[in-house]
Amino acid sequence: MIDLEKELQRREAEHLYRRRRVVDSAQGAEIVVDGRPLLSFCSNDYLGLANHPDVIAAMQRGAAHYGAGSGAAHLVTGHMTPHHQLEEELAAFTGYPRALLFSTGYMANLGVVSALCGAGDAVFEDRLNHASLLDAGLLSRARLQRFPHGDVPALNERLAESKAQRKLIVTDGVFSMDGDIAPLRALSDTAKQHDAWLMMDDAHGLGVIGEHGRGSMEVCGITPHDLPLLVGTLGKGFGSFGAFVAADEVIIETLIQQARPYIYTTALPPAVAEATRASLKLIQSDEGAQRREHLAALIQRFRDGAQQLGLPLMASPTAIQPLLVGDSANAVTLSEALLAEGILISAIRPPTVPEGTARLRITLSAAHSVAQIDRLLSALQKITQ
Repeated sequence: MIDLEKELQRREAEHLYRRRRVVDSAQGAEIVVDGRPLLSFCSNDYLGLANHPDVIAAMQRGAAHYGAGSGAAHLVTGHMTPHHQLEEELAAFTGYPRALLFSTGYMANLGVVSALCGAGDAVFEDRLNHASLLDAGLLSRARLQRFPHGDVPALNERLAESKAQRKLIVTDGVFSMDGDIAPLRALSDTAKQHDAWLMMDDAHGLGVIGEHGRGSMEVCGITPHDLPLLVGTLGKGFGSFGAFVAADEVIIETLIQQARPYIYTTALPPAVAEATRASLKLIQSDEGAQRREHLAALIQRFRDGAQQLGLPLMASPTAIQPLLVGDSANAVTLSEALLAEGILISAIRPPTVPEGTARLRITLSAAHSVAQIDRLLSALQKITQ
């Protein structure tokens, strides 16, 4: 216990301590945090669907018909009609033969990598991949090799040297802390050259980017033929909860038989699946297209304004707009200064990001207005200049 207390004290002294905030409102551009109304720029509800009336109504109908919980794992009695319908609709949306629901994105990533790779195999991961992807590689018992961020030539060298039985390349689509998009075309070409699988987690892209909301694949112009494994989460652009894997028939059946986080976990509440079905319809509708267009306009307005203020934004074309600070203490200070202005933006520090790259992770949503973007820019000008 003494060692644990010292470690907590060290984290606090180094400005790395994390604290929870209590939100007492629905998600949206404006939320109530610890009893105080705030303008929020740190949610992943990129399309503003978490509090959409159609999504709420679908969840209410689902709960009234199917109850609050699924009662069991998918392979026992927990695989219910809304789950099955959602899987079919997600497969159609993404263009894959099959889709498989998981309870969280973390579990989906652990399940896929550990089911497909093991001792004697090799997993190659972008150095800036999400923690769930890195943990999946470590827990698979395969040899995990990390390559420099977006560096396809470096990956190619590692693949050429590998004698592994199976090779799996793993990348984020939109990188959660940087906001940039993986070079998927080059990664796909390299995977084919070395007879490797390519897996992408598009947690921050699906629904949000691309003309039809199909995410990083659509932006990069690749198809399921180029990307054997797609992982998507439902708690961000979809505004609900859970995750899925899209792949061909053989891979999906393999996951059903071998992915432990799928086999040994209670299925999502069926009402959540119904809510997600409503979200998916919105994403594919004219309203979804309008929300993406509005979000793109807000991103451009924010970037133009930040450039005029000389703010060190990272090169991101997505809703994730990191303001690079560097020092953890300074990042916390800026976050607290914004809080004093009534704006909530989290300071992101190591180990979430590399040492010396602490930042404010500013996330924009289709729920924001132009006036709210301008208010953010004015606040940033006040606290930085």
